[in-house]
Amino acid sequence: MPEGRLLASSPCLAGEIAPNGFDPLAVDPEQARDVARWRRAERVRLRVARDALSVADRQAVGVALSAHLRHLLAQQFSGAAGLTLSAYWPIKGEPDLRDLMADLHGRGVTLALPVVAVKAAPLVFRRWMPGMAMVRGDWNIPVPPPDAEPLTPDIALAPLVGWDRVGFRLGYGGGYFDRTLAALSPRPFTIGIGLQSARLATIFPQPHDIALDVILTEAGVQFHREGP
Repeated sequence: MPEGRLLASSPCLAGEIAPNGFDPLAVDPEQARDVARWRRAERVRLRVARDALSVADRQAVGVALSAHLRHLLAQQFSGAAGLTLSAYWPIKGEPDLRDLMADLHGRGVTLALPVVAVKAAPLVFRRWMPGMAMVRGDWNIPVPPPDAEPLTPDIALAPLVGWDRVGFRLGYGGGYFDRTLAALSPRPFTIGIGLQSARLATIFPQPHDIALDVILTEAGVQFHREGP
């Protein structure tokens, strides 16, 4: 495929393999390469669109998402007081939920932030509190210091670059979140946080991809897994 077409929405065969001809459990190397190439292109496209949002639009998205998340936690977990919720520190235009994080802390929710302690290994979670002195972690993201209390989340938020209607997320490509979910037992209740405009018909799920329990955007709940 010509290099100049890398940013097209359906590079190589990815556009032709879903939904009827695509096998999410396949291990065919050529198909896996097609999907990886398509995902790289979609990450670029979706991040460019997200970066183009105005300051006012970003603020409106954050306010709407915070309200929806507060409502979801109230319905699903009676507000989550006494539980540990892993949030995230916003980077690269991600929705900013830090005001809500501080409010939840004040309401008795224990907050944690994910940390890359070892490359290509599951994330660890350290306790976060408003006003805490942070240090620079992987990708230069502020994280709690090494002496912060390690925690295991009951609920985990996952920022989304893209998402689909059956609960799969398109992340940044490092595989950290899926690797972490595969390692945690019991698994936390997972909530994807993203933009309504980042919806995809499919992410072409691969064997390592783990669907989330909820997808939440500024428009509200877009996916909620049924059952336990």
